[in-house]
Amino acid sequence: MRRGWAAVVAATAVMATACTGQGGSGLSSAAVTGGDPDKVSGDITVLTNRTDQVSDGTLKKYAAQFNKVHPRVRVTFEGITDYEGETRIRMNTENYGDVLLIPDNLALGRYPAYFAPLGDATDLSAQFDFTEYATVGGQVYGLANIGIATGFVYNKAVWKQAGVTDWPTDPQQFIDDLKAIKARTGATPYYTNYKDAWPLQQWSDGIGGPSCDNTAKDALAATAEPWSPGQDLYAIDGLLYSAVHQRLTEADPTTTNWEKSKTLMGEGRIGAMFLGSWAVAQMQSAAKAAGHSPDDIGFMPFPSQRDGHYCTVVQPDYKYAVNVHSRHKDAARAWIDWYLTKSGSARAEQAISTVRGTPLPAALQPFEERGVRMVSQTQDRAATVSRIEKSAEIGLDTPDYRQKLVDIARGAAPGDQRGYFADLNRKWSDAQRTVVG
Repeated sequence: MRRGWAAVVAATAVMATACTGQGGSGLSSAAVTGGDPDKVSGDITVLTNRTDQVSDGTLKKYAAQFNKVHPRVRVTFEGITDYEGETRIRMNTENYGDVLLIPDNLALGRYPAYFAPLGDATDLSAQFDFTEYATVGGQVYGLANIGIATGFVYNKAVWKQAGVTDWPTDPQQFIDDLKAIKARTGATPYYTNYKDAWPLQQWSDGIGGPSCDNTAKDALAATAEPWSPGQDLYAIDGLLYSAVHQRLTEADPTTTNWEKSKTLMGEGRIGAMFLGSWAVAQMQSAAKAAGHSPDDIGFMPFPSQRDGHYCTVVQPDYKYAVNVHSRHKDAARAWIDWYLTKSGSARAEQAISTVRGTPLPAALQPFEERGVRMVSQTQDRAATVSRIEKSAEIGLDTPDYRQKLVDIARGAAPGDQRGYFADLNRKWSDAQRTVVG
């Protein structure tokens, strides 16, 4: 799975650990470099959430290629299923690998206590995108490997069978297209992945898409009622509600299964799912494994246009960092540099490389051809938005409130869209007055 609202509001979260105050512990504040490939050496451990790539040997193959350039560095990988939870616990000690993915809820200001600086922000921002997400005091502490666009992964063959050959331009047309899929194919038009829950969080990543506004998330700090007509959350959650309420989703959402959904999508038994562009490669692999064409899997933006253009929100995936306690920081940095710039992993994942100037992956070429605007969200008021969100106890990056939305829409819980949105607006408005005044 990947990614979430928490990646944007991480600067407001606090992690209580035994490492508090390490910024003044005497650890070196000099930026870590990759060193001379012929001289840098050491054994390093890379923590990763990609347990699949550990078990199938993908990362081991990358390490073999890396060793052709850095023969004196030995890389081992540790795949962690509950990456966020386990890594946070391990960061109470000094033993959290040499290279790791920065946990989403670690406060930005705490980065220097846990990670070694990678270089000057001005210099690194000329080479990589999204460095601002991990910059403290002019130094960059993490580099993202990929950027992720938001939208719908869909099976083009299913949509074509339903008679739909173009992207919908507004939410109602999207619903009409789902109705066509239901009427003319045997596929489930839209799959919520309700039971696994985290896919419902992905919808929050679309904030900024309907409005094509790069300040949409920051604007929530000054928005009293985000679930009102004209607001992004009204469009986003309203579309999900409509799809469920009009019975265009799986019959029993309590029995959904994420891993199975990939196969169902690949086999043409699901029409669409709202996810990040990271999911395209996984769905294509599932299609190939099921004996179908990977080319059947496509990606489309949220059904909304501004000035005749679609928009998609783009944000970074996990940022790679070097453990400030690592005994082989140069070797760790050498791995990060090679993996981001030389491995080709972003291309293999059909993801947006963070290396500036890299062409878009094949899955997103239609976005470029059709002039889809890629919008990155500002973070000037992220801390305020996070405080409001936590005070409101809604959970924009948790599945709970959208699971309740799905339950109301399918008749498993009392209420309707208007009443539920009014309740969300009330909670947000009350919290905003408390936080902002």
